[in-house]
Amino acid sequence: MTASVVPPKRGRLRAPKFLLAGPSIIWYVLFFVAPIAFIVYYSFGAKDSTKLVPVNMSSLSFSNYHEAFSATFFTTFKATIKVALTATLLTVVIGFPVAYFLAFKVQEKWRAILLALVIVPSFTSFLIRTVAWRIPLAQNGTLSKWLQDWGVIGGPISLLETRTAVQIAIVYNYLGFMILPLFVALDRIEPVLREASKDLGAGRFATFMRVTLPLAGPGIAAGVLLTFIPMCGDYVTATVLGGAKGNMIGALIDSEFKGAQNWPLGAAIAVMMILAVLLLLGIGAALIGVVRYVLRRRRRVTLDAGATA
Repeated sequence: MTASVVPPKRGRLRAPKFLLAGPSIIWYVLFFVAPIAFIVYYSFGAKDSTKLVPVNMSSLSFSNYHEAFSATFFTTFKATIKVALTATLLTVVIGFPVAYFLAFKVQEKWRAILLALVIVPSFTSFLIRTVAWRIPLAQNGTLSKWLQDWGVIGGPISLLETRTAVQIAIVYNYLGFMILPLFVALDRIEPVLREASKDLGAGRFATFMRVTLPLAGPGIAAGVLLTFIPMCGDYVTATVLGGAKGNMIGALIDSEFKGAQNWPLGAAIAVMMILAVLLLLGIGAALIGVVRYVLRRRRRVTLDAGATA
């Protein structure tokens, strides 16, 4: 018998693996990084209405940032953060039970249908859904008449052109974007994990706190990112329902760019908003990390105490 001779492999040129992500990288740079860079660059300029792009970049300064810290802008800025944080918390509180019900309490054959009924309205026209809230929130609207007929209130409600109307509508508009990642995270939890917790003597509350909730953490984080960030820049809801009393930073930036034609000031406000959002997300991530570390240490101490006993 003759041994088979394996021909030597020819060296082939292999392209770097990161080139597979080349199209997405190019898209990201052209339509995200470059516009943000222009916004940052314009924020150091001065208003010049004589130009097609009303920005004079001959003398760069921080004057726009000083103006952005004035009382009017700072009050709107704080109100926006408050509305966004409150709305994000409400979407978690409202969305988690809905996602839990869909993931664990609904039969599998009905799960996709019910999920579609919850999610599909969130993908319809954002403007139409926002304008539709003017009907029930109007003084002579259906909600006002019902509350008066039931004796809850003694006169017409006055919610339009207020921050309360913005808060209600913004929770409704972004609730679907919280429910979807929560459902995905809960649906991926293996039933045997929850059953094992109950078999080991844990009650429903203990199983939820020690098994279900920690495993749903990635879904909560994704939902917060999908809701909090666009909430901070939302100007449609504030413009349609808020008026002067419910103004948000997104509507303020839009008015500076379109109405006042003060692109440098609008750019400075936008940069401050981006930095504030990143800071808040960083603080939130740090707090979550600290809590997880403390819980891990407590669990380790408990196990060590049980082992020594």
